[in-house]
Amino acid sequence: MTERLIEGRVFALLTDGTQTEIRRLGDADREAVRELHSALSEESLYLRFFGINRAMAAQVAARVCRSDGDDHAALGAWLGEELIGVAEYEPTGVPGEAEVAMAVADRMHHRGVGTLLLEHLGSLARANGVVAFRADTLPANTPMLRVFADAGMPVRRRTSEGVVELTIPLVSDAAGYLDAVGERERRADVASLEPLLRPRVVAVVGASRLRGTVGAEIVRNIVAGGFAGAVYAVNPHAAGTDLHGVPCVAALGDLPEPPDLAVITVPADAVVQAAAACGRAGTSALVVISSGLTAEQGRDLLAACREHGMRLVGPNCLGIANTAIGLDATFGARHPAAGAAGVAVQSGGVGIALVEQLSRLGVGLSTFASVGDKYDVSANDLLMWWESDETTRLGILHVESFGNPRKFARTARRVAAKIPLLTVLAGRSAPGTRAAASHTAAAATPELTRRALFAQAGIVATDDLGELVDAAALLATQPLPAGPRVAVVSNAGGGGVLAADACADAGLTVPVLGEATRRRLAAMLPSCAAVANPVDTTAAVPADLFRETIEAVAADDAVDIVLALIAPTALGDLRTALDGEPATGHKPMAAVILGQPETVAITDDQIPCYAYPENAVRAFAHAWSHARRRGVPSDAPPALSGLRPDETSRIVGEFLSGTPEGGWLPPAETFRLLESYGLPLAPWRWARTQAEAVAAAGELGGRVALKAHVPGVVHKTAAGALQLDLHGDKDVRDAFRWLAGRFGDDLEGVVVQAMADEGVEVLCGAVQEEVFGAVVVFGAGGIDTDALADRAARLAPLTGREADDLIREPRLSSLLLGHPARPAGDVAALRDALLRLSRLVADHAEIAELDLNPTIVRLDGVVAVDARVRVAPRRTWDPYLRRLR
Repeated sequence: MTERLIEGRVFALLTDGTQTEIRRLGDADREAVRELHSALSEESLYLRFFGINRAMAAQVAARVCRSDGDDHAALGAWLGEELIGVAEYEPTGVPGEAEVAMAVADRMHHRGVGTLLLEHLGSLARANGVVAFRADTLPANTPMLRVFADAGMPVRRRTSEGVVELTIPLVSDAAGYLDAVGERERRADVASLEPLLRPRVVAVVGASRLRGTVGAEIVRNIVAGGFAGAVYAVNPHAAGTDLHGVPCVAALGDLPEPPDLAVITVPADAVVQAAAACGRAGTSALVVISSGLTAEQGRDLLAACREHGMRLVGPNCLGIANTAIGLDATFGARHPAAGAAGVAVQSGGVGIALVEQLSRLGVGLSTFASVGDKYDVSANDLLMWWESDETTRLGILHVESFGNPRKFARTARRVAAKIPLLTVLAGRSAPGTRAAASHTAAAATPELTRRALFAQAGIVATDDLGELVDAAALLATQPLPAGPRVAVVSNAGGGGVLAADACADAGLTVPVLGEATRRRLAAMLPSCAAVANPVDTTAAVPADLFRETIEAVAADDAVDIVLALIAPTALGDLRTALDGEPATGHKPMAAVILGQPETVAITDDQIPCYAYPENAVRAFAHAWSHARRRGVPSDAPPALSGLRPDETSRIVGEFLSGTPEGGWLPPAETFRLLESYGLPLAPWRWARTQAEAVAAAGELGGRVALKAHVPGVVHKTAAGALQLDLHGDKDVRDAFRWLAGRFGDDLEGVVVQAMADEGVEVLCGAVQEEVFGAVVVFGAGGIDTDALADRAARLAPLTGREADDLIREPRLSSLLLGHPARPAGDVAALRDALLRLSRLVADHAEIAELDLNPTIVRLDGVVAVDARVRVAPRRTWDPYLRRLR
């Protein structure tokens, strides 16, 4: 992350999962740089410098370690106190271009050091205005050529006089580059998690003799869970004894072998000391159950883990489990049943509930991690583990906070293409009223931004834990639906109607069955049966006929999903119709058993049975949502013509130089900034005097509006700062005099703007969230925008598909897309405007709030008739840079 590199230190993973520190090099590192180059083999020296001259090492060290500037920077990769790699760039004389060079210790070749340094140096260079790297290397230098080729950047290559000349554009968000970075991160991350989730030796530090204590119960769970590896307890007061079935030692140094995983359960003030002892003993991973650490203790704990290269789960967590190896390193009351669901939670209580429910259902768990305060290992890490784990066929997340939402979304989208991912929308409500000056900022609630994140990540988001379990039961047992069309078969007409209503509420359809199917059903069922859909078999049918009915409707081409609803009666147990699983032709099926004591249960034949039709239908809706997204290939933000980012930066920079704390841009600067990215604005002029306003209106022609610019006034309608539909010079003069009389000396001028034709008024806006970054908000606009609260959001920058989804999500989309009484608006122009707006705020993090409200969508175009932009000083950062938290 550029921000962290500027601050000093950042840690990342090499290919084999080893942790390395990446930091800027300075004068204090000169000797380390000299030693690195002096120790290079003759072959490495020749390939790096086109010759062998060991005396060059001191000169190189002096150049590399000089003070950084915009045209020069150098990074080092460290293992402890050993410098294992150096990367630097120097100016070439071509504006925006820099020459890159690197050297890696011979023993560290083929471990990803060079590629990691190139990624971090490229991120730093982009922040300093460098747009391309240049590198000259020998054709025989295949390791270095491979570093550039594998980076995923669009490398241009030319050979001249025996030297390979490479030009590497420093793209930051091109799909190919991010895919390559993501795959390198996945491999390295999975390697680093092996000792955590597949340990061979486990030690519990702080294990007590007393039953009912955390340390004691974790030891007992590991033993009772069937873990086949070695287990040790560490407790100086019980050394030499057999503690809950495992040998106990006084200190980690007394263990006969280094533990891959140590579970720490000591009091908070002893955690750092215990973690450091684990590191000295050769431990590779820690799970810290202990809670109540101070901020300083937390920093020291993480520092100890980084110093010794240990991955860390927690602190303040329930523990971890991997049922494939019988590892239950939690203090839960019940062992997780082995199964297909990977579970990652922040809350231990939520984790216990999910373990209980998934075990009861028979879905079971593959891996479980309660990440607690998330000092290191987070949901991102578990996602990458599940992606590589053939056992996991379903991922469940309970995430209360996001360290890096953009990387989370990109990783989750990739994983969701392989397995369904589910979550519950935790933290939807704001703890207090947000002091927001724009409609967009007020609209960007925690719920809206979280829904945006999950939608872009392809994650099924439920509103509560019960709904999540319902969806998990279906996704774990049934194939994905090919469409949203549901056939309802019921022995109780009223229940069928409720199910059909629930389908409509959930966005699913209940189509009329085909004529052939209806004839077949009419011949099978009693004369009073309903055969169109919902199908009412009547209460008198036996189980075999009910089953035959299910199979008949499943065979209909108009059906994607089958829902069987059974009201138990004394006439016969229709639940036996589900035995052996009816033949549905690979179409998903669920049942509703009215009166069932459990909200959801799963039969031996893997049919999920719900107590209420609404539960079943919501589960089907989530399954269809996942199936629909899974089949859509990912795309990248499109290239847009006519962008002038340098002009935007100039406008923002000039304003912040005069107002360092930030604020609302004046109208002229606001409109010029928006025009620099091609956003559609109604023609406008700036006027300070009455005469200038009259002249401006004459230039624009036709009807105009006058909008007063008064410091501190943001919402012009409420403040009476707006005069509309003015015709001719007299109207303009009268309107200007009225505004001047209302605001007096506070009136700094007016925007004179052409009146736009009527259309659908929408809000297009963006806000920079502290956690989520730039969020684009779209919905109902005009003076009633806050009252209607009809909005959707996505994280910027938008892809074309995300822009389309954003337009279709609010209720007002029917006005934009057209219906029999209203022709469609210019959706293509609206889409382009949203893409440009999203690119603007993604490129310029200083844009804190942006409102285009109202933006009018007409039949033949889109035009914004009011705009406001607030800027604030921001540090840039690279959300996709490989680094540990």
